[in-house]
Amino acid sequence: MRRVLSILVENEPGVLSRVAGLFSGRGFNIESLNVAPTLEEGVSLMTVTTYGDEQIVEQIVKQLRKVVSVIKVVDFKDHSHVDREMMLMKVNAEETKREEILRIVDIFRCKVVDVSVNEFTIEATGTHDKLQAIVSLLMRFGIKEIARTGTVAMKRAMQFEQ
Repeated sequence: MRRVLSILVENEPGVLSRVAGLFSGRGFNIESLNVAPTLEEGVSLMTVTTYGDEQIVEQIVKQLRKVVSVIKVVDFKDHSHVDREMMLMKVNAEETKREEILRIVDIFRCKVVDVSVNEFTIEATGTHDKLQAIVSLLMRFGIKEIARTGTVAMKRAMQFEQ
């Protein structure tokens, strides 16, 4: 099962290594890792995406909470949340295929950010599944290169009943 963890940490040397070490020590792979500063000085937010069973992820979360530099850990499995990734993708764009590629780009609300004689560079933002769907559809045209940010996530705002 795909899991997204949000880890608020003190921004100091070695924190990333200790967090990654908890995963590798259990033989657990990190699919994506995104780290950036928060509004609070000296604090960063790590978003880690991984796959694994309930028991191992639960154990990793418990161990993360014991790391001195870790301020807070949230497993989004238990919370309604919004998550997004960003991807840049170079796609072969022969003249006869350009219209079809542009229709797919439009349907998925992507942007063409660079054009050359024989390729498009496309920017796509969305959920992991949406980006996988775009890749699947554009694969038949020939994808030359992909760069992805990894997941960023945030709890949803409280919804009020009327």
